[in-house]
Amino acid sequence: MKINANQLDRGYFKYKDEYDKAAIQTLESGWYIMGKQGEKFEEEFANFIGAEYCVGLNSGLDALILAFRALGVGKGDEVIVPANTYIASVIGITENGATPVFVEPDEFYNLDANKIEEKISDKTKAILVVHLYGQAANLSAIKQISEKYNLYLVEDCAQSHGAKHQEMMTGTWGDIGCFSFYPTKNVGAFGDGGAVITNNKEICDKIRMLRNYGSKIKYQNEILGVNSRLDEIQAALLLVKLSHYEELREERARMADKYLDGINNSKLELPTVRENAESVWHLFVIRTNERDRFQKYMDEHGVNTQIHYPIPPHLSNAYKYLGFKKGDFPITENYADTLVSLPLFDGISDEEIQYVIDIINEY
Repeated sequence: MKINANQLDRGYFKYKDEYDKAAIQTLESGWYIMGKQGEKFEEEFANFIGAEYCVGLNSGLDALILAFRALGVGKGDEVIVPANTYIASVIGITENGATPVFVEPDEFYNLDANKIEEKISDKTKAILVVHLYGQAANLSAIKQISEKYNLYLVEDCAQSHGAKHQEMMTGTWGDIGCFSFYPTKNVGAFGDGGAVITNNKEICDKIRMLRNYGSKIKYQNEILGVNSRLDEIQAALLLVKLSHYEELREERARMADKYLDGINNSKLELPTVRENAESVWHLFVIRTNERDRFQKYMDEHGVNTQIHYPIPPHLSNAYKYLGFKKGDFPITENYADTLVSLPLFDGISDEEIQYVIDIINEY
């Protein structure tokens, strides 16, 4: 049996007729940017998350960049950010001229709230919390810290659509929640897409201007902006995906439970879920101290695995100028050397999951 780490066409074929109809209707409408589909998606996604406002954007990275820009975070400012995140989280900070201040993760692979305060300085302006792999971070504790030091709280929810902490969805705890709709996400489009959510109308209005060349009215440019708009076809397709969210969430949770219940191998460490938190299992990540050997074994048995992520941002060539070296963030670096993502995607079958379990238990 051959099993890919991800197989996006499965998700399409699950609701093919609905996706085809939505795309064709949008094409036939003759309106492809900033139209009714985008407005409807913004309204429905805001309702889904439990926020007042949603602004559709071109990507999750743009959501992060424009979020910090709208908050006035820039040169001379510092932003607390997890050391073990995808580099996009950090780019959102540095694209605005601010400096990332890395903090080690906890045992749930998210920002360790107990390590934040020691990194706060008089230059700190915001905390960026990333809900990695689909599990909500320790938001109640991090929220308290942001309020104590009067810092903005921005949430990177690229991997946590619908995840909760203490019954509140990720994205609603901070000043701004940033989402990606990259095709692999739990609410994924069929191309690039992103959004921000907020309960602050002033922030919402600022990002609406920023995404559209800095204008509210065509050709009347009030501020320096960019071109970052969620197009109508992607919005229409996302409306279909969102309408099936609960079904997809339950399916993914059931498959994750099969892994948790079925895998029995002392060489591997399985993921755990934080108390009072809920994971939407964007990824099912295990750890092993012999990753190369394990991945080679899985590949030989037809199972493709991935690594999220092999090079922490502080060790990337892109951020070499920050002056970090190997050993500066040992927990992050250990995770980068030992984590493996098992196949988990919309439409994966019970038979495929069981095959992966059986192969792992024989390892």
